[in-house]
Amino acid sequence: MIQPRVIGFFFSIFLSLAMWWGASVVSVAQPTSNKTVVVLQVADAIGPATRDFLVEGIEAAEARQAALVVIELDTPGGLSDSMRDIIKKILNAEVPVATYVSPPGARAASAGTYMLYASHIAAMAPSTNLGAATPVQIGGGGAEPADGGGGSPMERLADAFRDGRSDDDAPTNEEAVDEARPEADKPKAPPASAIEKKVLEDAVAYIQGLAERHGRNAQWAEQAVREAVSLTATEALAINVIDVVAEDLDGLLAQIDGRTVKMHQGTQVIDVTNAVVEVVEPDWRNRLLSVLTNPTLAYILLMVGIYGLVLEGYNPGALVPGVIGGISLLLALYAFQILPINFAGLALMLLGFALIAVELFVPSFGILGIGGVIAVVFGSVILMDSGVPGFEINTGLVVAMGLSAAALFAAVIYLVSRAIRRPTVTGTEALMGEFSEVITDFVDGHGRVHLDGEDWHAVSSDALTVGDLAVVTGIDGLTLEVKAKGR
Repeated sequence: MIQPRVIGFFFSIFLSLAMWWGASVVSVAQPTSNKTVVVLQVADAIGPATRDFLVEGIEAAEARQAALVVIELDTPGGLSDSMRDIIKKILNAEVPVATYVSPPGARAASAGTYMLYASHIAAMAPSTNLGAATPVQIGGGGAEPADGGGGSPMERLADAFRDGRSDDDAPTNEEAVDEARPEADKPKAPPASAIEKKVLEDAVAYIQGLAERHGRNAQWAEQAVREAVSLTATEALAINVIDVVAEDLDGLLAQIDGRTVKMHQGTQVIDVTNAVVEVVEPDWRNRLLSVLTNPTLAYILLMVGIYGLVLEGYNPGALVPGVIGGISLLLALYAFQILPINFAGLALMLLGFALIAVELFVPSFGILGIGGVIAVVFGSVILMDSGVPGFEINTGLVVAMGLSAAALFAAVIYLVSRAIRRPTVTGTEALMGEFSEVITDFVDGHGRVHLDGEDWHAVSSDALTVGDLAVVTGIDGLTLEVKAKGR
């Protein structure tokens, strides 16, 4: 029999080991709880879906007290409102945010450039580029850069930065172009409207403020907005537009480990030594929003919705076109409320389909239908505000939809013309030429006939007897005019 003291001895050893193991787990887990690097990958235009994904991703990283958030970026640009929401979250984030233009061949154009400037760490992979940040409402950028003594403007700007000269002394792209061309050949840009100037100056001030916050090159930032210039990763590093050029994510983390960055409250040292990298995927809601806010799909949903309602109007009670059309139209309207649509274009499209529908009921010799097709095509062309990167409607799709509207109108005209040529099949006019059976002898030209299940009073100049067949030649109220068959 085992003595209680022996049992107590082994139990105390077991308890000690358990406590030591628990303490070791806690001691190991506690320091590494903040050693998580959250990676959010963006390879699309900046829109509502991207905004929600990045904002929610940064908030989740804050809740977990992650060491760093890395936004792997490859974008042609996007919507200004979505970009500003993302930047506002980055600037007020409780964890450092590094925007990394990756993989090689990626770009951070337009809205992506602003995001780089706003981030605590701005990084790029080799063979990537950034820039072209001119607001799309302004139209074109400045003059095209040219060599003008002492190398290209960008090379001279890089030399100025390396030599410690101020940005004010460095040449600009515009100055280089003016030096290289005769006065008569210098391009004269058209005067900008008041609203264009406001948008441009607002964008310049915005990106300059972001540059000053993190001590980056504010002069080139202004050039990127005013003249739509771009930079490679190497050039951007040389003139202090970005902080790091890294081949991959591991290289990025190795270079920024230990750096001190400016947060919205004070400073923070980035500590990613032995950090666990976790790539966060968009959830089903982000994916659904991304699909719905695709301009091409939203346009298709709009067309399907209108076609469905028109067909339901032609065939009341069909149900299927009405149900599908109603759902599609509501989804399209949901997408349009967060997309940069032109409401004049949407109104033109709705007017066009209304004209095509009215063509069935109002004899206009095709004028309403032709006008409807033209309105649908022009409305489709101007439906989306032009120039927003990643938010254009495919031109081929617009042409196809225009042709389908024309085909629908042609089908309507064909059906109407067939209906007009078809003989009348209802009413008293449909009785003309029909054969009736005489059911009483005609006396003094009057008698009775049986036609289509009914007995009619009839008159005839022929002598008709019971059982004869008579042909209807006329109608006078409720009296048929008949004659003997074969006469």
